[in-house]
Amino acid sequence: MSRWMKRLLLLAVVGMLGAALLRARRRQQPAGTTAPVAPASTWPPFEPAAAAVTEPDVTEPNVTEPAVAEPAPDWVPPVDGACPDGYPIKANDNSHIFHVPGGRFYARTVAERCYATAEAAERDGYRRAKA
Repeated sequence: MSRWMKRLLLLAVVGMLGAALLRARRRQQPAGTTAPVAPASTWPPFEPAAAAVTEPDVTEPNVTEPAVAEPAPDWVPPVDGACPDGYPIKANDNSHIFHVPGGRFYARTVAERCYATAEAAERDGYRRAKA
């Protein structure tokens, strides 16, 4: 008997034994009962709402916060295929390699991301071009 025929026969026997065990378990349950079902859970789990506070809401007087300038982003998308001023590092998403000005392949690299510094590109998982 070939190896595949033996495996097929073994699979059939195991399947029939499993089906027989399921039928035996179903016969042991009293009629009209079903197996216990776990309650449906929701994701994410929520805590029950706290009781409403009856105290009056005391708020601070309206004080405006001073505007804080957001830091410049680490990278920007290229504009018409070229990196904008202040973001000279060209990065390629497929190879995860970045090119600096003056590098061997900098002129022919099509940028997918433009970084301000090489450190910012390295933080995002890119490596410097070897040539």
